[in-house]
Amino acid sequence: MIYLDNAATTYPKPELVYSSMDKMNRCGAVNANRGAYKLAVEGAELIHKTKGKLRKLVKAAYDTPVVLTPSITIALNQIINGINFSSGDIVYISPYEHNAVARTISLLKRKKNIEVKMLPLQSDLTIDTDQLVSLFSRYRPKLVVCTHISNVTGYVLPISEIFYAAHKFGAITVLDSAQSLGLLDIDVSMSCIDILSFAGHKSLYGPLGIGGFINYGNISLDEYIVGGTGSDSLNVNMPDSPESKYESSSTNIVAVAGLNAALDVLEPKAVYEHEKELSLLLISELKKIDNIILYSNESCVGVISFALENFDSNDVGFILDHDYEICVRTGYHCAPYIHDFLSDANYNGTVRVGLSQYNTESDLRALIKAIMDLNNQ
Repeated sequence: MIYLDNAATTYPKPELVYSSMDKMNRCGAVNANRGAYKLAVEGAELIHKTKGKLRKLVKAAYDTPVVLTPSITIALNQIINGINFSSGDIVYISPYEHNAVARTISLLKRKKNIEVKMLPLQSDLTIDTDQLVSLFSRYRPKLVVCTHISNVTGYVLPISEIFYAAHKFGAITVLDSAQSLGLLDIDVSMSCIDILSFAGHKSLYGPLGIGGFINYGNISLDEYIVGGTGSDSLNVNMPDSPESKYESSSTNIVAVAGLNAALDVLEPKAVYEHEKELSLLLISELKKIDNIILYSNESCVGVISFALENFDSNDVGFILDHDYEICVRTGYHCAPYIHDFLSDANYNGTVRVGLSQYNTESDLRALIKAIMDLNNQ
């Protein structure tokens, strides 16, 4: 099997991730922060160490709040719903947003009567940063939420320029780093990022069941999900802590062990160079095939989308799986807005290739051959 759906979940994981999770499952899967006995204390120490590694990865100070959640979707819900909005407040999102943002903002619009605006695109579907200051000055933003790498095309959004302009007008900035953390070099202190949300199971090469957010700007957020924290249990209100206030329920300590191990062996620069090389190879080869509609270009990394004329994209994915044992993702990829700009409705979305550090040139050569076979039918 050739696995090319790494934009959804990287697979396989480093061996250390598997062994660390197995050991924790067998020898330490208790409730961290819920007792004074040795295993519970060791679990709490592991959480503390993992948060420290996440801070180091994004070059945040040692006391920057890091909140662990079961997924980045839950993290984004906690962030967005934790902001105190008033009727008429303006929120900006990019047309590249995943439904973790798009649906959360849409629900907030119905509940709070906020106004939602899109960051402008140029004809080549890049963000038009020249318009931002003028746009923000006319319609002042309360919040700007932006993905870092498109999970549809692999386009790297200019987050520093977007967030710098947003900060000029006092906006809160939130980065969705689901595709980028672990792949791109991120410095929260240099990018005007107030809150960075992350997914453990993608480019960090950790397991499913772990995500969170890093509140570099120390933005005050109302609690959105509440419950037990293991402390101050007679108080029916959540503790007023920049971390535990948002960490109700038992921590998935097995997933934390996996993420902690993944961070130990993560080499973002090497992974980026490898994925960039493969991305350029695939784009170059796809351009040589007749009837290919390519939605990614040489500036993209890790994610490449295309369609094949006269084929439904879902049929392409089915054939690749059943006839060639090649796993790709097809359809609209939980990103509702960008497909209007791609004009891919005739193909029911795109065929998406998601790369990882474990993919090889031979994987892509096999994919290219399969696409050529389909094209010649």
